[in-house]
Amino acid sequence: MSCFRSAPLTTLAVAAWLSLAASPSLAEDAPVIGLITKTETNPFFVKMKEGAAEAAKAKGAKLLTGAGKADGDNAGQVTAMENMLAAGAKTILIVPSDSKAIVPSIKKARDKGVLVIALDSPTDPTDAVDALFATNNYRAGELIGQYAKAALAGKPPVVVTLDLFPGHPVGAQRHNGFMKGLGLAAPEAKSNELGKGPEIACMADSYGDQAKGQTAMENCLQKAPGVNLVYTINEPAAAGAYNALKKAGKEKGVIIVSVDGGCQGVKDVGAGKIAATSQQYPLTMASMGVEAGVDFAKTGKKPSGYTDTGVVLIAASPQAGVKSMAVDKGLELCWGKK
Repeated sequence: MSCFRSAPLTTLAVAAWLSLAASPSLAEDAPVIGLITKTETNPFFVKMKEGAAEAAKAKGAKLLTGAGKADGDNAGQVTAMENMLAAGAKTILIVPSDSKAIVPSIKKARDKGVLVIALDSPTDPTDAVDALFATNNYRAGELIGQYAKAALAGKPPVVVTLDLFPGHPVGAQRHNGFMKGLGLAAPEAKSNELGKGPEIACMADSYGDQAKGQTAMENCLQKAPGVNLVYTINEPAAAGAYNALKKAGKEKGVIIVSVDGGCQGVKDVGAGKIAATSQQYPLTMASMGVEAGVDFAKTGKKPSGYTDTGVVLIAASPQAGVKSMAVDKGLELCWGKK
């Protein structure tokens, strides 16, 4: 990946780096923490950056940020990590796009004494980083699967899944957890392979993107015109699925379930576009990561293992036997707001 070494940091990262360069005393005293997300545009990661920036300001740390151009862009994340190390980062928080390909770069950073924490998405192997702060994504999938099973009220499921992309742990865990919650034979939480079954009439990759989700749903409607249940990796993909269904005049007869619990996603639950979503808390993940980085700078103490940052089912129409939170409460908590 050496051909990417000269690529620039993002605008925020450049600003942070210049701030350090212009203030030698701050460069000496303030912990330098890097945050690398999958993309700059996904609302989930936008909020994660906001949470990290707020925590860094409160803790007196300097934050550098970077991201891939799109979900799956490992080269962009490698470039961001190399630039952050050159700028003096002693802690790097990363949401891995490619859980395996990023590992050699993480090892280089850790060999230099840098603390590396994965947020939201685990690496493969999971112990490639010092710690993981994330949602239990398998449980998130189970919750929406359980809801969907209850909402179908005994009807045989005809399922479309709009997934992330092959081999990614988060995509596999949510998908497989959904299958388990729905009562289907499903791989275990440790598997990075997407489960399949006769109930799943169409599987497509959405990359967590609304436009790609809409195209994928349009294609799946050709293969599975009798679909009555759609699982999506996240709420932008769910919005795309809903648009495709509405275009086909089928939005009323199909249950859509998803994961994230972002503010717009919860509004879509309230509007009836999404039946239920599993809410996770990126602001919490980011602030915990920054706090750990500051603590490491002050004491040398490193966090370890997995910390579950929580997940709650949000639904407008509760189902018997399935615990859920109301839309208004979900809006109060979306993205991790206090």
